[in-house]
Amino acid sequence: MLRREVDSYLQAYCRGPVKKCLVIRGARQVGKTFSVRELAKSGIFSSYIEVNFLKNPELCEIFSGSLDTQSLLMAFSVYMPESRFVPGSTLLFLDEIQECPQAITSLKFWAEDGRFRVIASGSMLEMDYKRPTSYPVGSVQYLDMKPLGFREFLWALGMQDSVIDMLKGHVKDCSPVPEGIHEKLMTYLRTYMVVGGMPEVVQNLVDTRNLETVDATQRALLEDYRNDIAHYAPPEIKIKAEKCYFSIPNQLGKENHKFQYSVVERGGSARKFGDSIDWLRNADLVLYCCNVSNVESPLRSFADEENFRLYPTDIGLLTAMYDFSVKKMILSEQTRASAIGQAKGALVEALVACMLTHTPDRQLYFYKNDSTHMELEFLLSSADGVIPVEVKAGNSRSRSLDRILEKDGVPYGCKLVSGNAGVTGKKRTLPLYMAMFL
Repeated sequence: MLRREVDSYLQAYCRGPVKKCLVIRGARQVGKTFSVRELAKSGIFSSYIEVNFLKNPELCEIFSGSLDTQSLLMAFSVYMPESRFVPGSTLLFLDEIQECPQAITSLKFWAEDGRFRVIASGSMLEMDYKRPTSYPVGSVQYLDMKPLGFREFLWALGMQDSVIDMLKGHVKDCSPVPEGIHEKLMTYLRTYMVVGGMPEVVQNLVDTRNLETVDATQRALLEDYRNDIAHYAPPEIKIKAEKCYFSIPNQLGKENHKFQYSVVERGGSARKFGDSIDWLRNADLVLYCCNVSNVESPLRSFADEENFRLYPTDIGLLTAMYDFSVKKMILSEQTRASAIGQAKGALVEALVACMLTHTPDRQLYFYKNDSTHMELEFLLSSADGVIPVEVKAGNSRSRSLDRILEKDGVPYGCKLVSGNAGVTGKKRTLPLYMAMFL
């Protein structure tokens, strides 16, 4: 069983006062249903009721009439006579709720009633597709769920919290990690780069330790995503959204990682493909990283929305878009020290993007100035100011970061490398795997 960081959040939510329904959002197959089912086994509730609108579309009839809770309880007794609603001790799980717009509207009335804990889950909830007639504004709180982060991946491989806590201590003082532990963590990171964090894929790795079966699972998931785009995207952008998504390896393979519509299709333009990018972002299929003109707070004020980079939300799915030989290269024992570097830097950049976005509500920004030839892969907002992050597949010089750190308003910067930790002035050098702590 995979341990997820979201599990403790769900338990805290269910033990707290009933105020709002919880809506878990995220791309398909990131583990939303599994985590709620594990919550149901925790002993908090004496009754658990699950409705999956994709699997049982006929259950949408429960919500076809009046949506006050008394009417809904009556409808449940007709369509699901085995269901048992116990005030104060029932968890109602409405899975794939995007398939039943009226069920989304009903969340307002469940929240007002307050006798039952209601969690909804779904993919692409903010799509125009099957939009509810009335959205329950003010009656829900949201939890965005992603594939397994690197910390969760380490848990899956059996790493103890004490080791992870020890690593976090090295981030604070930038002291070198013991070499044996550092080498092991780099091996784990290369494995994470190949496997990613989709729960089914990680469980496959844990069960079989066979990368060929892992690869087959990833490629099946990519086909599922292709089918999801065909099913959920509006007719006018289905093909365009698919082309944009599967162009990402080519986009990142260029020297300039800026997303270019001409790579998607010769003569492509924002006018033709812009809506497709918006759809992919709202569907949680891609991470969006916007260029800024100044390394100053607030970063949003300096954002250039026309200059952006895209990364898939899971590093393993990106790696699976390449030939299987790329995975062998990354994991090669013969090139152990530089294997990640040989993945051309783009995969490392995408890896760090996936790790950084496990911090809730974080927007990614980068800085690239063609006139000064300065480039910083990521900029992070913090209470201290803007923190520039430069990513190096190996451990080469960081000219752009060094120049930015000369500015008075920049408190410090991070250089993520394949080597060990250290500090020089305002520059904190950290191993790539420590991106999970930033």
